[in-house]
Amino acid sequence: MNIPEKHVFVCIANRPPVTGASCGAGGSREVIDRLQFALLEHGGPLVEKVRVSGCTCLGPCEQGINMVVYPDNVWYRKVTPDDVAEIVQSHLAAGVPVERLRFTGDV
Repeated sequence: MNIPEKHVFVCIANRPPVTGASCGAGGSREVIDRLQFALLEHGGPLVEKVRVSGCTCLGPCEQGINMVVYPDNVWYRKVTPDDVAEIVQSHLAAGVPVERLRFTGDV
């Protein structure tokens, strides 16, 4: 196993419905599945350079599905499964973050 150049963390936390939205309830497992499939589809060295992991709460639940790419320190919010191909092509393959999905801390 090679040490990856980038590590993508996708929140999979589930909060009780009475406390509000959560990434897990919003479908983050499908985002992870699509990320892994898109990396395989892209092929080449990208498969070895990028690792995808589910994680517990990243914080801004009301902005979920949340994702962060390290070491780039790029945070994404309101990610849907349909956004995954763009994130893989633009950010993970070409190094250009998807600005429309970036979370900067401003709501």
